[in-house]
Amino acid sequence: MARPFHYGGQAVMEGVMMRGRNHLAIAVRRTSDEITTITRRLPTIFSGSLRQVPLVRGIIMLVETVVLGIQSLLYSADVFTEEEEIKAKPALLWGSVAFGFVMGLVLFLAIPLAITWAIDPYIGSDPVSNLVDGVIRLVIVIAYIWAIGLMPGVSRIFGYHGAEHKVVNAYEAGADMEVNEVRRYTTAHPRCGTGFMLIVLVIAIIAFVFLGRPPMYQRFLWRLLLLPVIAAFSYELMRLAAEHAKHGIVRALLAPGLALQALTTRQPDDRQLEVSISALKAVIEADAVDAEAIET
Repeated sequence: MARPFHYGGQAVMEGVMMRGRNHLAIAVRRTSDEITTITRRLPTIFSGSLRQVPLVRGIIMLVETVVLGIQSLLYSADVFTEEEEIKAKPALLWGSVAFGFVMGLVLFLAIPLAITWAIDPYIGSDPVSNLVDGVIRLVIVIAYIWAIGLMPGVSRIFGYHGAEHKVVNAYEAGADMEVNEVRRYTTAHPRCGTGFMLIVLVIAIIAFVFLGRPPMYQRFLWRLLLLPVIAAFSYELMRLAAEHAKHGIVRALLAPGLALQALTTRQPDDRQLEVSISALKAVIEADAVDAEAIET
C-alpha cells in the first residue's frame, strides 16, 4: 500500500501553487476577480524513484523548489498582468533570481564572515569564532525576513502563504475543502520552507563550529560547499519531525520554526482561501486521474 502523499506548495503572485504526487496545480485570481487554475505533469526527476532516496531527495527538493517556483511565478505574473500593459518577462525574472542568489551569498555568508573577521582579534577560540559567525547569520536572516514582510506586495504574498498552510492543514485533518471550514486552521505547518530554513541555519552553526579559522576565502568556500550537504540532512530531519509532530518533545523542537513562520505568513482573507482551495482540489483531481489509469 502506497504511503499517503503530503501535499504542499508555495505562494505566487495573487495565487498559490500546489505540488502533488505527479502533478502541480497553480491557481491565480485575475484582475477581473476570476480564478484561473491549471495543472501540469511534473518532470520525472521531481516525481521518480530518486525523489524517495534519503539525502538525495533533499538536493532534488532544493532544485525543484527553485525551478518549479520560478515557473509558477512566471505563469502567475502573466495571468495576473493579462489586462495590464506590462507583461512579465522571463529573462528579467530569471535575471532577478540570479541577482538574488548572488546577493543572498553576500548577505548571508560574506557579511557575517566579514563582521566575524573584524572582531576575530578579540576572540581566542576557533569554535567561538565560528559560533559568532553563525549567530550573526541567524540574526541577519531573521531581520531580513521581518523587513521584507513590511512591504505591501510581499505582505500580500505572505497572505497567500498563510492560505496555503491553512488549506493543507485542513486537508490533512480531513476537513471539507470549504472556506468556512478551512478558515479555522492555523497558518503554521511543520513542513514549511521557513522552518526548513531555520533547521539549515542551526545545523550549519553546529557544522561550521569545527571548521577552524583558515583564511577568509577558505572559510567562505567551505561554507558554500557544505550548504547542499547540510540542506539535504536538514530536509531529512524536517521530514522525520513532521511525521512525529504530535509527540511532546518533537513539538518543542518544532516550536521555534513554527514561531518563525509568523514572519512569513499572514492571516488570509476568504478570497485568498478560495484560490488556495482551488489549487489543492485541482492537483488532487489530477493525481486521482493518474491513479485510476494505473488501476485500469
